Amino acid sequence: MTASIGPMALTTVLGAVLTFLVCLIAMKLLMKLVDKLLERATKLDGTLKGFIRSAAKILLWLLTVIIVAGALGIPTSSMVALISIAGLALSLSVQNILSNLFSGLTLLVTKPFQAGDYVEVAGKAGIVKTVGLFYTQLDSLDNVAISIPNSDICGSSVNNYSHEPLRRVDMTFCTSYDAATEDVKAAIMDAIGKDEKILMDPAPFVRLGEYKESVVQYIVRVWCKGADYWDVHFNLNENVRESFKEKGVPMSYAHVNVHVIDKK
Repeated sequence: MTASIGPMALTTVLGAVLTFLVCLIAMKLLMKLVDKLLERATKLDGTLKGFIRSAAKILLWLLTVIIVAGALGIPTSSMVALISIAGLALSLSVQNILSNLFSGLTLLVTKPFQAGDYVEVAGKAGIVKTVGLFYTQLDSLDNVAISIPNSDICGSSVNNYSHEPLRRVDMTFCTSYDAATEDVKAAIMDAIGKDEKILMDPAPFVRLGEYKESVVQYIVRVWCKGADYWDVHFNLNENVRESFKEKGVPMSYAHVNVHVIDKK
């Protein structure tokens, strides 16, 4: 006579319990292997490592449930189909969340920027504070916290102003048509020489750019360290104005000359 527990034979239940214990041991060994592999992957972000470990653990538990159910005589094909349907329904209901999640993983792997970089992305600009699985947080220059969905970042271009050690400052200055070209260029070069943060290699570029309706426009390009960009920008504006004044170079602006003709 075979002992039974409800509709199941005792031997079947004991076999399922044994199978479950074997699965637990196998899962423990596999998780140790996953942990060792993640420890060796030094280039992976810590957040990404945690996500991979959690995903592996969930997958192993699902496999354990299916294997134990098979040992108990429960049809696993219907269970797999049910899990697949539930997964599909869940993915549709949390589509935006999953989109942000996988976009976050993409950012962690590709690393278009990192914490501390000054970037412009998805119409926002600021210093990267954190790159999370769902949102990336920026701190604007006026100290406003900006949280951008990762899917928006992956779907737009990223300008990383901190990626390269040097940046070029492009500016234009306008003078009167009465000012000699060489005098203007000399005055601008004098202003450039007053700022120690402007690099001489690559060499500064100062050339006449365009003839406008009432002014002559000069193009100025200088190089500096990325962290000095705004200091150089504002210093050059101020120094050029003072240099023009010292050298007698007249600054100009767009204007209209009106001539009155007396027909008497």
